[in-house]
Order: sequence, then structure tokens, then C-alpha cells
Amino acid sequence: MATILKKETIAPAFKRYVVEVPEVARKHQAGQFVMILLHEHGERIPLTIADSDPEAGTITLIVQEIGKTTMEMGLLPEGTEIAVTGPLGTPTHIERWGTAVCVGGGAGIAPLLPIAKALKEAGNHVVSILGGRTKELVILRDEMEARSDEMIYTTDDGSFGRKGFVTHALADLIEERGKPDIVFGIGPAIMMKAVADLTRPHGTPTVASLNSIMIDGTGMCGCCRVTVGGETKFVCVDGPEFDAHQVDFDLLMKRLRTYVAQEEEAKRRFLEAHRCRATENAEVTA
Repeated sequence: MATILKKETIAPAFKRYVVEVPEVARKHQAGQFVMILLHEHGERIPLTIADSDPEAGTITLIVQEIGKTTMEMGLLPEGTEIAVTGPLGTPTHIERWGTAVCVGGGAGIAPLLPIAKALKEAGNHVVSILGGRTKELVILRDEMEARSDEMIYTTDDGSFGRKGFVTHALADLIEERGKPDIVFGIGPAIMMKAVADLTRPHGTPTVASLNSIMIDGTGMCGCCRVTVGGETKFVCVDGPEFDAHQVDFDLLMKRLRTYVAQEEEAKRRFLEAHRCRATENAEVTA
């Protein structure tokens, strides 16, 4: 079992967890993730490792509360024990390419942290383009600045950086300086598709980290299958990173919506039960 040592809110619906799990912290490499289980009646969900400290035996998880399990995790106090399995997935391939552009949107900024760090340590010039709907949702800015040589910010509403999407900033960067040597894009599937469509005509190697539905994380269930270059791949063992120009993003987005109705119902029941417990506690203490 692993222990939640620290929990803090870093943005609306975003929390940072420092989790003590020495065996994972020792082996973690950029691009890898863990599967967590809050309790024996819960569901297993994949979470990308945003950082690790082998000496302290801890990993850092950035969690956006969008479903029943992530919302339930947000209610756990520090000191709670949870099950953590990992590190899983194929680590990011890192070498000295030259100029590497890291494009992150929303929760996708978190998995870029260890990648940007590894790229910079390998001698690359790291340009990070981060975006969100509002300034508050462009998370981990200080951390990414420490791991990058240049920063570009965008927001949908223009409240921070330039108004627009990360793809607008990437297009301008390519027009002004020419194509970079490699691009890493992590965020919503529609964003990664847009990044791939933008870099494809330039022949720029582009890597996407896919966020498919996942159950066991070991390749046994087949739930996380995606089509890459016309072949079926499993995100948990073959990925999570793939050549973005070869990914069938339309199929990925269709599969991501497979259980939307069930997910919404689970969240509704959880919120309803939580409200009932809160009401009962208030009546007892009144």
C-alpha cells in the first residue's frame, strides 16, 4: 500500500498529491504512469506520474476531479493508504534532437513535466507551449518554467498569455522560426489531433501521449486498444506515447465516449450520497 503524504489544491478541480511509494519512485521514468485503487470497492484508474523523488521514496500525481473516482480521491485526508501499481507503460524515448517543443493543454501539462526535464537534461532547447480555458487552468507554470528554455502561454478567454489555442501559438512558432526538431503534444484528444494535423505537412516528428479508457494497465483486458498506423495497439503496454501522425484520433475519441452515460450516472450517485452524508453530519452537530 502507498500513503498520501500531502494533498493540496493547485487550481479549480485540480489537486496535487505526494504519495509515498518507494518501489515506484525508484524505477519511474518520464512518460510512465500508475494504476491506483482507492479501496476494495472502487475502480482502478490510470494517473500519470508528474514527478518522483527516489531518495524520499515519493511520486507526485496531478489529478483533475472530473469523475466519481477522482472526486472521491479529493475527499481523502492526508495519511490515507491507497493501492498503487507501477510504474507502467513504455518510458519516453529521449535523445538530443535540438529544439524540442512541448505542447500541453489542461491536465496534459502534468505529464509534460518529467518529459521536459528529461529533454533539457539531454541537451535540447525546450520550448513549452501551455494552454487552458482560463489563467487558473494553465497549471504548473512555475514548474514548467524551471524545466524549459522558453515559455509561451495561451488561454481561450485571453485572461493570460495570448488569446487562442496552443495550436495557434505552435503555428506561429513554426512560421517564424521554421519547424522544430520534435514536438510532444499532451492534452485532450482533439488538441493532440490538431497538433498532429499542424505538424504533419512539415514532416516534424510528433509524439502524443494517449488517454484511452484503461482497466488493468497490463495489456490483459484490451480496453485501451487504439489504432496506430492501421494496427491495433494497447496504450498501457505499447504506449502511452505514439507517433501522433499515425494515431487514428477519430476512433480514439469515439471510444472515449463509450461509457459517458455510465460515468455520469456514477458521478451523480456519488454526489447525491455525499450531499446526504453532509446533511446528516450537519444535523448531528446542530
